[in-house]
Amino acid sequence: MKSSIIDSIKSLPPLSKTITEINMVYASEDSSINDLAKVVETDPMIVANLLKAANSPLYGFGKEIRNAAQAVSLFGMSLTRSIAVGNSVRKLLNVDMKPYNVTSERFAEISSLQASLILNWYKHINKQKAEILYLAAFLQDTGKILIASDVIQEDETTSFASEVELTNDLPSVERSYVNVTSSEVTAEIFDHWGFDQSFIEMIKFSDNPEAAPTSIKEYSLALNIIKTILPLNKPLSEQSINFGLRKAHDAGYNHETLEDEIDRMLEILEAK
Repeated sequence: MKSSIIDSIKSLPPLSKTITEINMVYASEDSSINDLAKVVETDPMIVANLLKAANSPLYGFGKEIRNAAQAVSLFGMSLTRSIAVGNSVRKLLNVDMKPYNVTSERFAEISSLQASLILNWYKHINKQKAEILYLAAFLQDTGKILIASDVIQEDETTSFASEVELTNDLPSVERSYVNVTSSEVTAEIFDHWGFDQSFIEMIKFSDNPEAAPTSIKEYSLALNIIKTILPLNKPLSEQSINFGLRKAHDAGYNHETLEDEIDRMLEILEAK
């Protein structure tokens, strides 16, 4: 990993007080949904992001969600924490995604689509695992923010962006420029912020699930499949979908379930 990226990680500010409190409530066995709602309600930005997610057709709640307490009740402890942490991380980091040929808004949208797809797919397999994977999918491309920053500082935006536009292998392009992939950078970011090791490792090995420890290999593989279907440069393209479904089939998943969720997502996006 380039020393400049290591320095960027070391200089990251701590997560906000609200996120720290949300993590404490989430970790406590004595805490309730109401306890979490009270913390969430102290941060208007988190409330806004939570309501935006709750009223998205991607989650299919079917009615307008008007307040934080409603949203927290519907999402539950795990997903509420994931949405709060995910959006706060985006806000904390300075986002300029020009080297990846996307705006910061589009980058956030694709991350949300990855999280939504893995949640809706994995609910058919294991609901508890689905909720664990949701946060990882939402944040697994965070490292791209620091890679983009480094590419800009090195005045390599044009050449990097050209390779990103054409490639079917984003990690290889990243490694050729900064000697590391975004998944590995993301893992280091969340290690810096003190997240648990299983969360860190499932992201770290998501570009190479075969090398993952047995205990988290399934999670890394699922993340890899989702980022194959929704890569930042070609999200939900016919080619990306076919590659991802092939990976799911080869891994022994019922790929038809995943295909159904992709079709549902495409229908929702086309209806917007």
